[in-house]
Amino acid sequence: MSAPTGGAVAGPDGRLRCPWGLSAEDYVAYHDQEWGRPVHGDDALFERISLEAFQSGLSWITILRRREGFRAAFAGFRIADVAVFTDADRERLLADTGIIRNRAKIDATLGNARVLATWQPGELDELIWSYAPDAAGRPVPRVVGDVPAVTDESKALSKELKKRGLRFVGPTTAYALMQACGLVDDHLADCTVRARTAGQDPRGAVRSARGRLSAPGTSASPWR
Repeated sequence: MSAPTGGAVAGPDGRLRCPWGLSAEDYVAYHDQEWGRPVHGDDALFERISLEAFQSGLSWITILRRREGFRAAFAGFRIADVAVFTDADRERLLADTGIIRNRAKIDATLGNARVLATWQPGELDELIWSYAPDAAGRPVPRVVGDVPAVTDESKALSKELKKRGLRFVGPTTAYALMQACGLVDDHLADCTVRARTAGQDPRGAVRSARGRLSAPGTSASPWR
């Protein structure tokens, strides 16, 4: 079965998926089970912001394949723990082959943790989700070309995060975060994953404070 150019593509199991979801074996489970599903909790969202920063300039598959290495290196992305990392921890991270050893990105992650540690529990979750657009007002993408790289909401979210002292949170990164964490649903119209979640407004999901999701998730957009 074929799909229109740039549209959903049938995999070996016959199910239609967004084309990127079949571009690498590692992507299938991520596409089917994580990308576009609502993510809540300050620590979980800090992880996704951090991985977005590391993904900048790289392919998302590079980050996905190192995700467990990142989690081990950054104390599970628990804000309170990362905020007290020392200079010795920084040197450890710069020598860790299980992550992307980029000095600027490591420093941004540590700095962001220190900023977020001063916020109230649930404040990061509340701020990010306040920029989720009304699902009913968004056109459903039918082909890859219909998926935007930035939106007015991602520009506004980026501006607010920067204003509050966070780094590596540009508009494109902010939109990738919104896609990955379910603030928007950019699965293509014929994608089987979208069919399962059709009609659900992610803004109604239950929120937590600094907890992680029971199932692992991540950030970044494989569209890029």
